[in-house]
Amino acid sequence: MLIDSHCHLDFLELAKDEGGVLERARAAGVGGMLTIGTRLDQFDRVRAIADRHENVWCSVGVHPHEAKEEGQRSPERLIEAARHPKVIGIGETGLDFYYEHSPRSAQAESFRTHIAASRATGLPLIVHTRDADAETAELLEQEHRKGAIFGLIHCFSAGPEMAQRALALGFYISISGIVTFKAADALRTIVRDIPLARLLVETDAPYLAPVPKRGKTNEPAFVAHTAAKVAELKGVALAELEAVTTDNFFRLFDKAERSRCG
Repeated sequence: MLIDSHCHLDFLELAKDEGGVLERARAAGVGGMLTIGTRLDQFDRVRAIADRHENVWCSVGVHPHEAKEEGQRSPERLIEAARHPKVIGIGETGLDFYYEHSPRSAQAESFRTHIAASRATGLPLIVHTRDADAETAELLEQEHRKGAIFGLIHCFSAGPEMAQRALALGFYISISGIVTFKAADALRTIVRDIPLARLLVETDAPYLAPVPKRGKTNEPAFVAHTAAKVAELKGVALAELEAVTTDNFFRLFDKAERSRCG
């Protein structure tokens, strides 16, 4: 069984065929998935999808792109939303200096607020970082000195130093279809060195469809292709990779009930 640890089932590309997306995932051996909150004003829609399906969980958070409009200065709204039984993570949150749709200061403030919510709820932090390796690592290290934090770096595409600093904090690292891309040799080198006990796999669907599905709308079923590439890189059987990453998911997201997976 595989778990897609990060997808966006509420995005139109997937929402318009919700039943088909889940059925194809099941046929591909995907037993569960985590659909991610990116805006609080759309959280009800995300939560409703998780409520409709036994093997779907959700997170609550504000993507760094949305920090200008929805960035949180206080963790109360996140904490309140996290009381729902299907909410198992806080985020995605973090820093994105590639597009800079929101000011860096607003992103950092909202990021710290999500960390406070993670501490208060005991739920793992789901971190997005792009073109902000040093700043993300420094902020996480600063916060860790104030009190323990835990979570994962999702859709990892950063450099080896970011991986090392995240692992040193006890974070997990989630690998997307980027690892299958022709130009991703540097990432593949990093993946070889990440301990199996800290790895998860994801799609970030509807984006970043892996080879051999490049150019198509990504969906949770395609996490199988990413898992196959990661197994190859780690030199382990696919069945072992599936078992380990699934165990890792439920160890990190321990609010999720494994018995719900189909």
